[in-house]
Amino acid sequence: MTAVEVRGIDNVLFTVGDLDTAVEFYAGRLGLPLTFRIDEAGVALFRIGAEAPGLLVRRGPITWTTQGAPRVWLEVGDARATAAALGSAGVKPLADPFQVATGWTVEVADPWGNVIGFTDYTTMPERGRPA
Repeated sequence: MTAVEVRGIDNVLFTVGDLDTAVEFYAGRLGLPLTFRIDEAGVALFRIGAEAPGLLVRRGPITWTTQGAPRVWLEVGDARATAAALGSAGVKPLADPFQVATGWTVEVADPWGNVIGFTDYTTMPERGRPA
């Protein structure tokens, strides 16, 4: 077997049914900055934190159910506060925030069922990114 050195995440890709709705959800509701949008290609990229990689959405057919939906978890300072802020923006969590080994997590879904989790490192801050 060949050893592959993974340096980190490049981009996370989600399929969406409509680019306008995706931009409204990810930028308007979740507050992810829009890096670029190319309507002809049916893609938009949203920045995640200070890193260059981001969340790339591309228009296409949706072929999964909610249980098998693609997921990405993003690190936040406080997942429970994030859940409250998202609720104020009209984004309903899939469930109440729940405890994980490193702290708390809350998950939401975009209009096509892609799941975005917001997780914190409140019980293991040494494993989280610097604030």
